[in-house]
Amino acid sequence: MKSLAEFISEKREKAGMSVTGLAKRSGIDIQVIEDIESGKELFLSVTIRQKLARALKLQPAEIKHYEKNVEDISVNPETIDNLKELILQGETDLYCPLCGSKLVVRIAKMYDLEDNLVFHPKAHCSQCIFQIK
Repeated sequence: MKSLAEFISEKREKAGMSVTGLAKRSGIDIQVIEDIESGKELFLSVTIRQKLARALKLQPAEIKHYEKNVEDISVNPETIDNLKELILQGETDLYCPLCGSKLVVRIAKMYDLEDNLVFHPKAHCSQCIFQIK
């Protein structure tokens, strides 16, 4: 099966458009189009999918078919635990175990039922749907 990047590139070329042309016709920033076609974007927002579909004369479902399936993605629990520990230790230069992009990390301060302060590591990928809640 083709990747989302291959599918969009193929449909754009078949329509006789350049990347710039698709960006203008769809109203999507050229960097987003380039990220999709280079394989950096595996999932699209509803808005981006609809704009691409309209510009390429497709149905949004045709594009969604090529997006990465969230259910197919799994990360070793040990990897998650290691990332959580690193976040709690103050490490900020961490990368996504799925796509290798930079993780956006933070430590949430919460209180338990006995009013004790608890630190909870959180992270999300800057490019894909990976997150630590």
